[in-house]
Amino acid sequence: MNVETVIQIAAQGLMTVVYIVGPPLAAAMLTGLIVAIVQAATQIQETSITFVPKIVAVAVTLIYTSRWNINHLTSLFRELMQRFDGGIS
Repeated sequence: MNVETVIQIAAQGLMTVVYIVGPPLAAAMLTGLIVAIVQAATQIQETSITFVPKIVAVAVTLIYTSRWNINHLTSLFRELMQRFDGGIS
C-alpha cells in the first residue's frame, strides 16, 4: 500500500463523515437560526428554549437519512475491504 492509496482512503473517510454529519448539523443550525429569530422578535431570551427544537430536528433528520447513511457506510466498508484484501501479500 503506497502513500497515494492511504491519502485516497483518508479523503474518502473524511468525505463520508461530512456526508453523514452534514444533514443533522444543517438541521440543527437552521432550527437554531429560526428559534433565534423568533426569540428576537418576541424578546424572549431564554437559553433553554432552543434545545428541544434542535433535538427534534436532529432526530427527525437522522430518522429520514438513516437508510442513506447505512448504505453509504456499507459501501465504504465493502470498498475498503476489497482494497485491503487485494493489497495484502
